[in-house]
Amino acid sequence: MANLKEIRSRISSVGSTMQITSAMKMVSAAKLKRAQDAIVQLRPYADKLRDILQNISSTLDADAGGKLTEQREVKKLLLIVVTSNRGLAGAFNSNVIKKASLLLTDAKTSGAEVELLTVGKKGFDLLRKQSTIYKNSSSLWDNLNFDDVATISEEITEKFIAGEFDQVRIVYNQFKNAATQVIVDEQYLPVQIESGEQTAPSIDYIFEPSKEEIVKDLIPQTLKTQLYKAILDSNASEHGARMTAMHKATDNADSMRRALVLQYNKERQAAITNEILEIVGGAEALNN
Repeated sequence: MANLKEIRSRISSVGSTMQITSAMKMVSAAKLKRAQDAIVQLRPYADKLRDILQNISSTLDADAGGKLTEQREVKKLLLIVVTSNRGLAGAFNSNVIKKASLLLTDAKTSGAEVELLTVGKKGFDLLRKQSTIYKNSSSLWDNLNFDDVATISEEITEKFIAGEFDQVRIVYNQFKNAATQVIVDEQYLPVQIESGEQTAPSIDYIFEPSKEEIVKDLIPQTLKTQLYKAILDSNASEHGARMTAMHKATDNADSMRRALVLQYNKERQAAITNEILEIVGGAEALNN
């Protein structure tokens, strides 16, 4: 059984840990507010941009978008995996890495060659042992902005047009609320354009320039926005997951400290009782 000094040391250690987890929870809560505002503001724009693209292209042929909409046999796959640079966020990173590992296994089973573009050090450190890393863009988290993401999107688009990749997919955490993140695996390239009969009432618009040119201009902008939205989703999800994890860790540390204080009080009371019994026993021995 631990002595009083060891119990006091553990109580002090648990208290220090609780202070750290509580501080990290408050920091993540502050960052979550900004990250949540950013993704909530971007989502309507991204959804509307995609709706416009689908509405205009619904009356066009499937190949109206050029090579960016060209469906090919998947011989080479680029997998974009969005994780974080830091840990202590519960299952935030492990869920994404697990999903990416399953996709890697399925792709290799089908005979496709897979390369990875990692956004986040956690994904890079764990997945580089499983597949070739095409690029590590973990530095995006140092100063997250649309221009840097757009540069990566343009590079990927050029590689796809050149035929270096037949398909590009993104795996990330979609932000739902502070306690819930949804793993998303979505196709990035080729762009899937729905063609066929329009369900909405047909309105005769005059397009200038032509529909085909508008679609070709919209697709690159939609791709940049889609990638930026995925990264903003992951950013908000990371802070939400870390805040939740640190909240639980703080509660667990508090429960452990209470249990240790109770144990310490019991041990101290037992020690005091033993000392009193020894004193009384010694006094009786002297009297006899």
